[in-house]
Amino acid sequence: MLWNAFVLALREIRRNVLRSSLTILGIVIGVAAVIIMVTVGGGVTAQVTSDISKLGSNLLIVTPGQRRGPGGASGGADAFDMADVAAISREISSLAAVAPVASQMLSAIAGNENWSTTVYGTTNEYLDTGEWRIGSGRRFTESELRSGKAVCILGATVRDELFGAQDPLGATIRLRKLSCKIIAVLEAKGSSMGMDRDDMVLIPLRTFQRRISGNEDIRLIEVSVEEDSSTEKAQRAIELLMRERRRIGAGEEDDFSIMDMKEVASTLGGVTRTLTALLGAVAAVSLLVGGIGIMNIMLVSVTERTREIGIRLAIGALEREVLLQFLVEAVVLSSFGGLFGIALAVGTSAGLTRALDVPFVPDLGIVVIAFVFSAAVGVVFGFFPARRAARLDPIDALRHE
Repeated sequence: MLWNAFVLALREIRRNVLRSSLTILGIVIGVAAVIIMVTVGGGVTAQVTSDISKLGSNLLIVTPGQRRGPGGASGGADAFDMADVAAISREISSLAAVAPVASQMLSAIAGNENWSTTVYGTTNEYLDTGEWRIGSGRRFTESELRSGKAVCILGATVRDELFGAQDPLGATIRLRKLSCKIIAVLEAKGSSMGMDRDDMVLIPLRTFQRRISGNEDIRLIEVSVEEDSSTEKAQRAIELLMRERRRIGAGEEDDFSIMDMKEVASTLGGVTRTLTALLGAVAAVSLLVGGIGIMNIMLVSVTERTREIGIRLAIGALEREVLLQFLVEAVVLSSFGGLFGIALAVGTSAGLTRALDVPFVPDLGIVVIAFVFSAAVGVVFGFFPARRAARLDPIDALRHE
């Protein structure tokens, strides 16, 4: 009986192809919109997580001044010094690396080429905290770090802009009045949070302080926590230590800030997931609109086929058989809409994620849910017209013009 109802539903849909196509359009758009929103949102979440991971795992960033929103730390606070870095390394347990960082925007010049980049004065620990790998060359030696020798490590972007395909090892670049020898090139990391991570030059911290900044200020300390240790505990320990070193009394506000990149990743991931769920819920409203369209068309179909229904009832068809016929027709319509919507969503999602340069992360679960929901829409909105058809009086139906 169910198979016969399915065959009759297909025959009726073929008889009115244009009307059936317009009827399921709302379902197609609704299913496609939900899947597209969730897929693109999942891609954005994955991209945010990937961008944060490029900064380093279990990373704490300590800066002078209190953070006031997205603009960064406020001015007026004293900078750190190497004694602060040594204290953190010495007194805080479970740390993998502690890297002092001072930076400045400068023009890097090699021959006739020049490129504006960020020059970082730091130590080898910076490579550890940021999980940087050396593509060619070597790290700074201890003697180079202690004596402040004029050597440098290039990011991939600076290498490409100044030397192209040539090997820069052993060559010299100029940073203001400082000429430094290139000892290594880092492996490329790409962009992260809208910033080119490879656009930088590393030089020994002492070289930076003596030859570029002219002071011993450290504007940032990167702290990498061991994998099996808690970043929250490490953050609290650093806060207590820095309050003591900077003589901040009880009840006074910190004049420094500590940013936990794992917490940032979790927060940003939560925001993108919430927005994705919200957009998906809004898109799901169009499924309800499509369901109303199916109900309207099914009511029209019942009116058009009143005599047919009367004949079927007159020759012995049961009410439940008529009910099943129209209910199956509504479910078939909505299911076709779901299938077309899935096909449209997959193609559109792939194109959008490529255009937005985010990973294509299809979610099989949401595809199944969207399809089941589209079929359920057929059941819910097709039931009333089907029941109306089943309850027609055979005599009145046969008299219908």
